[in-house]
Formats: sequence, structure tokens, C-alpha cells
Amino acid sequence: MSASQYRRQLENKQKQQMDAERRVGEYRTKESKKRADASKARLAATKTTSASTASSRLREAQRRDAEAAQAGKDAASWQTRATAYAKDASGLQTKLYKAEQAEALAAQRDQAKALASASRSAAANQSALEVRVARSEATVRDAVQQLRSPRQEKLRILILGASSDGGLRVGREQTRIRRAVQSAEHRNLIELDVRPAAITEDLLDGLTRFRPHIVHFSGHSDDDLIEFEDEVDEPHDGVVVTARAFANAVRAVDEPPLLIVLNSCNSAAQAEALVETVAPFAIGMSDEIDDTDAIAFAAQFYAALANGQSIGAAHGLGRAALELAGLGGAELPTLAAMDGFDSAAAVLVKVVE
Repeated sequence: MSASQYRRQLENKQKQQMDAERRVGEYRTKESKKRADASKARLAATKTTSASTASSRLREAQRRDAEAAQAGKDAASWQTRATAYAKDASGLQTKLYKAEQAEALAAQRDQAKALASASRSAAANQSALEVRVARSEATVRDAVQQLRSPRQEKLRILILGASSDGGLRVGREQTRIRRAVQSAEHRNLIELDVRPAAITEDLLDGLTRFRPHIVHFSGHSDDDLIEFEDEVDEPHDGVVVTARAFANAVRAVDEPPLLIVLNSCNSAAQAEALVETVAPFAIGMSDEIDDTDAIAFAAQFYAALANGQSIGAAHGLGRAALELAGLGGAELPTLAAMDGFDSAAAVLVKVVE
């Protein structure tokens, strides 16, 4: 029997005991009152001079004595019941204690099993993640090493823009990037996939179908989130994606990008995290950046890449464009690189030369 069942039985037995003890008290009170009434009747019989009255009072005293005796018997009977109930309650209390102990031990064993299972699952997941990360790193390293060996394909750049509230000129930025590339020396060696009002499906579809060497995002972000748009044809609250989810999506493809550009506010921390396991290079913003400055940096950065400059040089030229406009310090974009990779040696147009 379970502890809850014993507990209900104990509560019921204790209630019966209390009720019996109450009845004992009531009958003891009745017994005392009847004996007092009998004493009063006998006293009245001794004081009267009438023989008939005296006889009547004595008969009344006898009735009261009989009633008192019956009340005493009833009290004793209920006392016996109360004692039995108390004994039963004591036994149930012992059984309840044992049942609670047994259930507590069973719960501890179940918890220990659950923790052991969770630990094994976590270890398995960690092992699988490490294998996946190792494969991704190997893929990325192989891809970067192949930068030195020409490949017959264009440099593919996936450009995602999202401004669900309409506060950013992502369309203007994408136009400037396209113009910068079209005016560059190696314009025929670069292919753009431009997706304004980007939703999360655009990210996944672009990664799998376009297989970009560069993923560029412009929109709202923070240290640990990126905001995409929703399928809504009016200003709305964006779809918040965690930095971890974004990184996992980019890392999941067979050939992760070589460079990720987060042309959005407070994204430097994400860039640092991305070069740990996802891509060899990443660019982010250490602080908030004005829309106009973000557009100017992007246009200059991609113009430099399309003219055959390295990632490091293109980043430096983009920063120079902002510094010439009066910006400096934390307002400037930062470039992060995976250990062992030199941004000055990473000339992406070599992929197609």
C-alpha cells in the first residue's frame, strides 16, 4: 500500500478517535449531572414532611442514578473505542513512516538512475558534438588551404538583410554592395545572392542551395541574438534567433562559409564565437553603428575583395573609410580569425582565378 493510502487511513482513524473521545466526554458530563440530580432528589426527600413527596423524590433519585449508571456505561464503551482507534492509529503511523521511507528510497534510486541516464546522454551528445565540430573544423581548414589552389568557381556571397520595423536601410546597403562589386576588377568572378526582408528560411535555403563562401547579414543584433523578419507585409516584431542557433545553422552544412560578416550592432562577441568552430574569419561590430556607416563599410569592404584584396586588407580599407568620415575606436568593425589563419593571406578571389 502506498504512503498516500496509509495517510488517508491514518487521518480517518484519528478522526474516529477524536470523535470517540468527544463522546466519552459528553457521557461523563451526563453521568456527573445525573448523579448530582439524584443527590438533590434524595436531599429533598429528607427535608419534606410529606410521606408521598418524600417517596416521589426517592423514586426520582433512583431514576437519576440509573441514568447516571447508563451514561457511565456509554462513556466506558466509547472509551474502549477511543483506545482501539488510538492503537490502530499508532499502527498506521508506523506503516506510514515505513512507506514514506520506502518511497523516498525509491525516489532516490529513480533520481540516481535519471541522473546517470542524463549524464550518459550528455556525454554522448558532447562526443557527437565534438566529432561534428572536428569535422567542421577540418572542412573549414581544408577549404582555406584550398584558397592557395585555384578552383574553377565564382566567389559566392549570400547577402541577408532584415529590418522588420523598417528602421534600417538594408535595401540601400545591398544596392551599394552590388554596385561596388559590379565596378570592381574581378566583377565577373563574384556571384551575389541578395535576399532583402530575409527570414530564417532564407538563411537555410541560401546555405544549402547557394553554398556561399561568404555569409553577410545586416540588421538588428546583440551579443547573443540576431533578428530576422517574419512573413508579414508590414512593420512587425522580428523573429529573434540566438547566436548559438545561427552558428549551428551555418556550421551544419557540409562546406561552411569561409567568412561571416555581421554588419549589425554589438555583434563582435558573436564574431569571436564563430571563429572558434564555424568559420576561419568573421567580422562584427563592437558597439552600435549608424546605418550610414554600416553601409559605407560594407560597400568599401566588398569593393576591396572584388578588386583582389585579402580579407585583412579589405577589412582595413573598410575601417579606413569610416575613419576618414570621422569615426574611431569602438565604433569600428572588428575582424576575428580562427587560430592558425592569417587574414592577410586570405585572398578570396583566388578561389576563382
